[in-house]
Amino acid sequence: MNSPLRIVFAGTPEFAASSLAALLEQSHQIIAVYTQPDRPAGRGRKLVQSPVKQLALQHNLPVYQPLNFKSDQAIDELAALHPDLMIVAAYGLLLPQAVLNLPRLGCINVHASLLPRWRGAAPIHRALLAGDSQTGITIMQMDAGLDTGAMLYKRSTNILPGETAGSLHDRLAALGAETLIDSLVALIQGQLKPEKQDDSQACYAAKLVKEEGRIDWSLPAEQLAVQIRGLNPWPVAFCRLEDETLRIWQAEADASEKTTTSPGTLTAIQRDGLVVATGQGLLKLTHIQLPGKRAQPVSALLNGQHPFTVGMRFS
Repeated sequence: MNSPLRIVFAGTPEFAASSLAALLEQSHQIIAVYTQPDRPAGRGRKLVQSPVKQLALQHNLPVYQPLNFKSDQAIDELAALHPDLMIVAAYGLLLPQAVLNLPRLGCINVHASLLPRWRGAAPIHRALLAGDSQTGITIMQMDAGLDTGAMLYKRSTNILPGETAGSLHDRLAALGAETLIDSLVALIQGQLKPEKQDDSQACYAAKLVKEEGRIDWSLPAEQLAVQIRGLNPWPVAFCRLEDETLRIWQAEADASEKTTTSPGTLTAIQRDGLVVATGQGLLKLTHIQLPGKRAQPVSALLNGQHPFTVGMRFS
């Protein structure tokens, strides 16, 4: 099995586009790309192509965008391609068994966690929000369950101090592409050994909702700093400033500093941040977004007019 593989690639966001870009540099034949239908976005609600579709069209690859695989037509279209392998990365659709059975070598998935930890839609954010020290990429043989298939290849990485969901996403996208290519080499050489997941160690990475960004100032500063990093760049942590919403993009915790001030009280305005009392320690807000404004460093905001005074309360 040393000849190039006939590959169908399925993915949607930037994370998946990194893997597709890496595949394009290999000798394998990408016979089709599947991605989610174009979605309306922005104030004008214009239809926007996914990053994977944009990359596929740049390389003149055939693009398919079924709503799902519940129809015989969608399955028949895929079957007519006669793929050796289907590679899935953040596609956003569950594949039925009829699809999983079609490629000669089945379907493999590029998943952004060290399975069985963080099965599901938001593994990158959940690893950060849980305070994990390590994460990585798992190449998995897909089955009909949600990220429950046999593990084929893994690569781990430490979660760095101060890392946001955005920066970790970018590192894992690159690591995912690299790991995918290495796993294909091992697959062709017959060196992959499927390892069953230990279901007792599994946990679920639920999809994020905006309400998870709400700051509870009674919590410890360290926990709030983790929340803010884990929700940057979406949905972004927030609190109320008088009757409006203040979004918090970056913050630093000082858990050692004792304070008897009520949580949510602005205790100091420093050159580079707003220091707020929490349930345990102080939290310095360093990058924020005022209502109707763009996100910016507090140091830049304090150079002009601003609504902050020591003693005011965030809620």
